[in-house]
Amino acid sequence: MIAVAVFNGHGTRRVRRAAVVSAVRRVARGERRRAGALSVVFVGDRATAALNRRYLGHAGSTDVISFPLGEEGALEGEVYVNLDRARAQARRFGVAYGEEVCRLVVHGTLHLLGEDDTTAAARRRMKRKEDAYVAFLARTVTHRWL
Repeated sequence: MIAVAVFNGHGTRRVRRAAVVSAVRRVARGERRRAGALSVVFVGDRATAALNRRYLGHAGSTDVISFPLGEEGALEGEVYVNLDRARAQARRFGVAYGEEVCRLVVHGTLHLLGEDDTTAAARRRMKRKEDAYVAFLARTVTHRWL
């Protein structure tokens, strides 16, 4: 069983738990994982900037940060999704805000499952998976994201 905790820590925006749980479990099944536990935390620019600086040594905010808490490749950890960035990126890419939130949840989950995007080849592989999951979820998840 994949246990998913969802925390809405953004001051003004909220994401529906059911959509998040469906997305995480779909990615886990697609990657052949049957057990795991993770938290998905929705925050804003300030929180991701602080996390980025404190734990990764990077300046500024980012759209999603994943922290694995178990063994490598185990679906165990935390995903922080920046809803401020999701909104801006949705406008920039011409997609629905909910779709961009979904993409960030999928991206963070894939990182916890061991996917990497530090090289061009790895980035292409991860992007293909991400696109496939987001397309599948857009067709099948009946829960609204927001």
